[in-house]
Amino acid sequence: MIKQILRILIALLPAFGMAILCSCDLGEEIQPFADDTRVIEYPEGVLTTTTETTVTTTTTNVYTPPDDPKLVKLLDSLSLERKAAQLILVGCSDASVGNAVCEKGAGGLCLFAQPFANQSDEAVRTMTAGFQEAAEIPVLLSVDEEGGSVCRVSLNPNLRHTNFWSPRFLFEQGGWELIRSDTEEKANFLLDLGLNVNLAPVCDVPFQAWDFIYPRCFSTDAAETAEYIETVVGIMKAQGLGCSLKHFPGYGGSADTHLNMAYDERTYEEFAERDLLPFQAGIEAGADSVMVTHNIIECMDSERPASLSPEVHRILREELGFRGVIITDDLGMNAITQFTNGENPAVAAILAGNDLLCYADFDNSVAAITEAVRNGTIEEEQLNASILRVLYWKQEMGLLD
Repeated sequence: MIKQILRILIALLPAFGMAILCSCDLGEEIQPFADDTRVIEYPEGVLTTTTETTVTTTTTNVYTPPDDPKLVKLLDSLSLERKAAQLILVGCSDASVGNAVCEKGAGGLCLFAQPFANQSDEAVRTMTAGFQEAAEIPVLLSVDEEGGSVCRVSLNPNLRHTNFWSPRFLFEQGGWELIRSDTEEKANFLLDLGLNVNLAPVCDVPFQAWDFIYPRCFSTDAAETAEYIETVVGIMKAQGLGCSLKHFPGYGGSADTHLNMAYDERTYEEFAERDLLPFQAGIEAGADSVMVTHNIIECMDSERPASLSPEVHRILREELGFRGVIITDDLGMNAITQFTNGENPAVAAILAGNDLLCYADFDNSVAAITEAVRNGTIEEEQLNASILRVLYWKQEMGLLD
């Protein structure tokens, strides 16, 4: 018994360390230090790059969902503003804000831990039902419930006696059987509360235990991670819970983009032989969406974060053959605000090839996208293709029935 308790405490140390380091509760979004000394060296001039210099190219949309007359009719019924709103997955720490943006046509919410804190399961069901009632088109209600150091919902002991364990610790304790049963339980748990998307699993393959992303990952071995991804994606799909592979094209040993810009100098061959394998496994297993990181992957695009890079999105579409919804990582993170000098990155993110923007700045993003379509910066054909992909995902999950 003592050995078992020690193993649990040791497994949880990375999560507690991250929480203490960031002065936040387990599962909360990571906040930068007020006086952060861990600053990396940037290439000359990179911090003066503005949104205007990142919106000059666009990716090729190589896939449009089936020409479903029902979805096309729904698309055609939307005003330009409502179309733009469908492309925002609004980062949400307050239920009242969630209701407001759902009324305005937001495509979905990315709910942090605060709306669930101290709530009963019935109160959470009432909250999520309220979001759907406020929306003209049913919304994606998503959370980061990875397990271990990143949980949003199961942090509340009223909802679950303990937060979900990390994938690595689950496997150490019970192998594939525990991985499968935990994934099934988590899917049922979230769906029962009215949530329909888990922004998981983590496909990243770190190098060592002190890498930023390590506590959230299954293994330092790409093949083992690919097997894990294939397993859990299949279960989530079977249970009817939406999923998202993250953080494309692979975090590796990169620094924390919540805090600063991060650069990855590895070759494309290294990514192809290692980091891309779990993503490929997840795509082949039918993953609904892929979330793109903010790391600057120099072998793919040395000038832009991956989330704003047409070339990174081209690789995901054309080289890996992904046909689902592409989501940005949270655009409010410091890696993006530093890169754009605080300018709204919504237009650049759409031009790069994203279908959903994870971002709390809803009103300004909708206004920027709308204006970009009107002045010809964004082609309405590209906008419509992204909306159809989002609507098709909602239809697949039964939200439009």
